[in-house]
Amino acid sequence: MALALLLPEKTLIAPPSRLDDVRTRDFLQVVTRNSPTTYYRGRQGPTGFEYELARDFADYLGVSLSMDAEHNIESLTRSVRDDQADFAAATLPLDLSEQGLRFTRPILELQAMVVYRRGMQPPRELEDLVGKRIGVIKGAGTSLILHELQQQLPELSWKETGELEVADLLQRIEEDSLDVAVVYAHQFKLNRLFFPNVENGFTVGDPLTLAWAFPAQGDISLLSAANDFLETRSEDGTLDQLVDQYFGHDDYLEYVGARTFIRQARERLPRYIDTFKQAARDTGIDWKLLAAVGYQESHWQPKATSPTGVRGLMMLTNATAREMNVANRLDPVQSIDGGSRYLVSIKGRLPEGIQEPDRTWMTLAAYNVGLGHLLDARRIVRMKGGNPDHWKDVREALPLLQKRQWYQQVRYGYARGGEPVIYVRNIRRYYEILNYVYRSQQQFYQLNERQITDDEGDNNPFDTVPPIL
Repeated sequence: MALALLLPEKTLIAPPSRLDDVRTRDFLQVVTRNSPTTYYRGRQGPTGFEYELARDFADYLGVSLSMDAEHNIESLTRSVRDDQADFAAATLPLDLSEQGLRFTRPILELQAMVVYRRGMQPPRELEDLVGKRIGVIKGAGTSLILHELQQQLPELSWKETGELEVADLLQRIEEDSLDVAVVYAHQFKLNRLFFPNVENGFTVGDPLTLAWAFPAQGDISLLSAANDFLETRSEDGTLDQLVDQYFGHDDYLEYVGARTFIRQARERLPRYIDTFKQAARDTGIDWKLLAAVGYQESHWQPKATSPTGVRGLMMLTNATAREMNVANRLDPVQSIDGGSRYLVSIKGRLPEGIQEPDRTWMTLAAYNVGLGHLLDARRIVRMKGGNPDHWKDVREALPLLQKRQWYQQVRYGYARGGEPVIYVRNIRRYYEILNYVYRSQQQFYQLNERQITDDEGDNNPFDTVPPIL
């Protein structure tokens, strides 16, 4: 006891906690994967579900974010175990059997599903997978599900890889080097329109949960802060909004529509790209969004005419053409210029409190249904106690303009309010496809430009899991 009292005082001071260490260095070090569901560099900079959530957590702690995406699942979990990163955010399943890792509370449900090449005999049950060329991502949880299912069906065999991502598997299905892949439903939602020849089959296994992975050694102060943050974001609805933003709109554009769009983006759009880009420079609106509007309006046909008299590539009414000083609606240059400036005009007339991206979605809805009806839908949102500045609330109110009990209470009366909802969501998907096709960063996966290595030879990225004999 006497010796303890004689020890220098500094030996009795506890080392800084993990949370204190992060705040002292003033940044979070997070490892992730380069994929559309986690992190990638878009036109406006870094984006992705895991990136957005991690950045919000860094803001919550009052520090900056450093995100390293040069990883596969094996290397990023190793980085966390070796204490070279604060945590991993990379579509990781919560797996309590993983040694050296601690996990946060659940963030998102992960439901594994079978996807297959359109045109082959659709697999409908587990037995249909026997003898098929199946691909999965190693360490993602889907391989673990197949190992469990193999106990029921010993003949089951598959290939797994830690070098590829979901988009690579889907492209290999399209190109007939795989028959089937097992991926998570939200991953397929985000990728499916870029691979219109890949079809969803059936779900397999019990749902898993996405979580962040922290080092098992040391104190749990940073993990506890992450759990507090996630609970807060779950309770205030922010987490649900982020999930909906990235994974919530999937069920409306059919594969045949996606195939047609991609084909026409190759064959027809190049004639008008320079004009859309000039309109973008003039208005500040992304040229790909303008092009998406043009496709939704006319399928990029400059002489298109509707039964109601709107005409041209951007389908302008006579009144709009006069307002925008468009002399010839059938001239694609004038039409694109006039339609683009009209979008800017609408956006400028919306109430200032509407923030992006809601402001853009409401602008598009007003382009379709008219600004007056859009404002009527906002009034209905107020009547129902919602937030008229949120597109989610407005898109739910727009179809009510078709019901007498509602349109009698607003200024501009009846409107086919379901149409602008479909209109906006179609444009959002066309815009996403164009973003995908024209994204220039080498890290991301571009349609029909990524070279696929044959499964044979030294460059084979797959390991085969054989059947149980």
